[in-house]
Amino acid sequence: MQVGIIGLPNVGKSTLFKALTKKQVDASNYPFCTIDPNVGVVEVPDLRLEKIFQITKSERKIPTVIEFVDIAGLVKNAHQGEGLGNQFLSHIREVDALVEVVRDFEDKNVVHVEGEVNPQRDQDIIMLELIMADLGTVEKRLEKTKKQVKAQDKQAIKVLKILESLKDVLSKGKPAAEIEFNEEEKLLIKDLNLLTLKPLIYVLNIDNRRQTTDDKKQTTGDEEQYLEINAKLESELADLSPQETEEYLIELGIQRTGLDKLILESYKVLNLITFFTSGLKETRAWTIKKETKAPAAAGKIHTDFEKGFIKAEVIGFQDFISSEGELKAKEKGLMRIEGKDYIVKDGDVIYFKVNPT
Repeated sequence: MQVGIIGLPNVGKSTLFKALTKKQVDASNYPFCTIDPNVGVVEVPDLRLEKIFQITKSERKIPTVIEFVDIAGLVKNAHQGEGLGNQFLSHIREVDALVEVVRDFEDKNVVHVEGEVNPQRDQDIIMLELIMADLGTVEKRLEKTKKQVKAQDKQAIKVLKILESLKDVLSKGKPAAEIEFNEEEKLLIKDLNLLTLKPLIYVLNIDNRRQTTDDKKQTTGDEEQYLEINAKLESELADLSPQETEEYLIELGIQRTGLDKLILESYKVLNLITFFTSGLKETRAWTIKKETKAPAAAGKIHTDFEKGFIKAEVIGFQDFISSEGELKAKEKGLMRIEGKDYIVKDGDVIYFKVNPT
């Protein structure tokens, strides 16, 4: 799954990206320094994987990963071609979720493209750009759909109603997410890849002026929540060894790094869970969507596994740990035999039985 990092220029996107991926990017102090999207593959930290690995004593440990994409800064009127305009908007369409970085730090050496720091204004600018880009997409599809309706295309009639609703909402400056779609409607407009339908995480890039004891801070006069991260601090932590990082976090009284917070929030908005496989050769974490059935989960390992699925031998994570592994869990009757209709749960340790192809 890909998570795109967006925001106005000079809000700390590239600094956050470096902190998350430990990958150096051009974070120079001027707009449009990031022209092509930078992609970083990040390991998902999961203490459960380490515990399973230690018990099984596998030869290797493989975490699941998530991709972060650093997308160049949008500016006001990007949908009309300002800045690098539609080039950036097309990059955003390709990701599964969005992280919008909103600046709330003071630095005389880093100019603000709008002149002064104002988180709510910046958030409104970006949202309007996404809405206007979606409106353009919907209007273009409307023209094509109306022609299909004249040709008595039955599906086009359904799509037309959805598009008209979308146009009405977007024209009022509201995101497409304001509309509640059923599953059939979602499928009918899936190919539009609307920006304002994507899951969105707001990151408030703070500095050392404010100490916070909570991961989130409610915005003034708004129900939306910000995930507070000091990108500069996270960037400094990224250059330390794991042991130094742990010591520094203890000293600062911080329990989780910005990466951990973002991963957890990304999982939440993308509706993801993790299951595990473990044997002598490897212990591995796998990411799937919630409500995924056992055959589809097996298909994440190899497509042939889904086709040849017979059964799944499942041990809950806590049962696996308390039993100190597969054999004792089986002896205690804690290993369950599940069939094709079993919905995989977060933390399941699974041994799939499949027909050889």
